Formats: sequence, structure tokens, C-alpha cells
Amino acid sequence: MNLSIFFEPLNEDIFALLDRPRTLGAYIGRFTGKFPDWRAADIALLGVNETRGRGEEAVSETFPARAVRKKLYNLHKGAGRCNIVDLGNLRPGITLDDTYLRLKEIVEILISHNTIPVIIGGSHDLEYGQYLGYEHLERAVNMVTVDSSVDMTEDSEVPANKKQLRQILMHEPNYLFSLGQIGFQSYLVDPEVMATFEKLHFEAYRVGEVHRQIQEMEPVVRQADLLTFDISAIRHQDAPGYTPANPFGLTGEEACQLCWYAGISDQMTSLGIYEYEPEQDNQELTAMTIATMIWYFIEGFYHRKHETEFSSGKFTKYAVAFNDNPDRMIFFKSKVSEKWWMEVEPLSDEKSARIVPCSYEDYLQAIKGEVPNRWILTQARIG
Repeated sequence: MNLSIFFEPLNEDIFALLDRPRTLGAYIGRFTGKFPDWRAADIALLGVNETRGRGEEAVSETFPARAVRKKLYNLHKGAGRCNIVDLGNLRPGITLDDTYLRLKEIVEILISHNTIPVIIGGSHDLEYGQYLGYEHLERAVNMVTVDSSVDMTEDSEVPANKKQLRQILMHEPNYLFSLGQIGFQSYLVDPEVMATFEKLHFEAYRVGEVHRQIQEMEPVVRQADLLTFDISAIRHQDAPGYTPANPFGLTGEEACQLCWYAGISDQMTSLGIYEYEPEQDNQELTAMTIATMIWYFIEGFYHRKHETEFSSGKFTKYAVAFNDNPDRMIFFKSKVSEKWWMEVEPLSDEKSARIVPCSYEDYLQAIKGEVPNRWILTQARIG
């Protein structure tokens, strides 16, 4: 398929000074004249200048991806290979729903060819289009969103970027297996929304929990097929390019750590970073933060271990006995990365067991005779 019809080429003048040796700009094939060969690429960058999800009547004239590209292209390339393309900016649809469908088609095509889309938005409701790109897989999908709030309101009067999670949950066919929310701030979230999260057996972690034990977020991210990141989850001091300003949130370093976790995960196949407003970013600090997040995602990708064969000799298997239900739990530890997984048995004999990411802390909890909460939530979702 000719993807170039969906994209506007980049302004060549902007990137004239960004091809210094050993920087990413010298290695990224970008759409200026000829459309790059995305089929052979590992990662494809794309900008989406769609802001009507914030309640604006028209698409904004500012381009969030432009400032990010200028910072990203100037960062030094890591060691090893680098096969990345920049497809340019997705042409918005006539309506907001049209943009969702365009984004769906792009994500679907890219992941079908094992090319990971990295989306630089636009409003956070674009994650709905990103999620729709997985419908063709005809299997259950895992999603993680990083946000200071939970965009799941039922109020029809609020903008689309405050209720896209509800759209995802209500979408038919329903192929969402798990949803993880990282970095939310309780005073920004309706308690009824969190009650719904609990009823659906989804995982949610307050920003304080991330501060205390960010390593416990790694299994959450590792389970996901797609990650979406609302810049408002980052404190204003590290990323001022969003409104309204929020003095609390993740640090820039924590945001980069989460993107590293996403990049190194064998299961992760798309990343979306949303809600950057360049007009609020006078010194382009937010652009630099986002560029660094993407750099860590890229570095993580090129350090993947491809750990999926649990019956191979690359894993150590541990069985923990219980006196009650379950009567035992099975854990797997990678001999290469030292990451942990656990096997979760379903409640019904008609369902199959699942092996899901976990942490060493889950294993320690099990050997104390306590069933980890992650195991309980997974079993409840399996049914």
C-alpha cells in the first residue's frame, strides 16, 4: 500500500543542520522528497497534528512533532544498528473520527510488517485510533497508559481527550484484555472512575507508587502491546509544554525509564506520546524531554532479548506450594535478563493458563504464602 498519500512531507530546511555524524539525524530516513522504505525499518516516527480532541474547532497550526524532531535528530546515536524512518506528519481527517480511522490504518499496516510506530501527537484521545490499529490481530490486547488523570468520564459535554478510555472499553468487538494506568494523581480522578477500574480488574498506580518503586512498573509495561503517554503526567518543571500546569507528577528521568521499559519489551509494538503544546514550551524543554524519552525507547528496542520460549533452557522454573487455592504457583526467571514471569491458572477448565510478567517481589510474596495481587487480577480477567 502507498502510505505516502496519508502524510505531508517534512520541510527540508528545518533539518538542513541536523545531519551531523553519529547523531540520529544522520541515520533516520525521512520523508522530504522520496517516501522512505518503511517496510524494512524497525521503527517509524510519525507526527499527528490533531488537536480537535481538546475541544478546539479546528486543527491547531502548531506542529508538536516539529520541535521534538529538531531535538531528537541532534541526539547521539547509541551503539549498534539503527534502522529508523520518519514518515512525516499524518494528514488530519475531515472530522476527528476520520483522523482516528486514518491513524488506525497506519498503525495496523506498520505493526503487520513488524515496524513499530512512534506517534508524536496531538491530543491524548488519539490513543483511541492507536488502539483501533490492533483490531485486525483478532486476539486479546494489553494496553498501558501513563497519565495524571484517568480519561474515562461519562460526561458527554467534556472534550474527547477526557473520555477516550471509555470509548476503548465500549468498542465492539472488545479485544482489550488488560489496561494499566501509571502515574495518576488521586485528587485529579473521580473516585467512581477508580471504582470502575477495580471492578474491571485493571491495574492502577499512583504517582507516589512510581516514585517509591519504579522498578515495579516494569512488569506492567512489559505485558503491554501498546503504551500511550500523556505529557501532563510529567511535572511542569520538567515538561512545561501542556495546560493546565501541574507542579506534581513524574520526573523526566522517570518518564525516560518507563520508555526504556517499553522499548526493551518484546511485546511492545507501538508508542504514542500526546498532549504536547509547543506554544507553551518557550525554551523547548518539553521537546527535549520527549526527544529523550523516544531516544530511550529506541535504545531499549535495540537491547531486546526475545525471551518468549519458557520451555527452553534460558529459564529457571520455580514452583511454590500453597495450602489453599491455588495449591501451587509457577514462576519463571530468565537466565539472561533475570526478569520474572508467573503462570496464572484460570477459574474455568475451559480457559487456558496464561504466563504473564511479574516482579521478584511477587515471587517473594508467594514464598511467604501470600497470593500476589497481580496474580489475582489476572485470574479474574481470564475468568
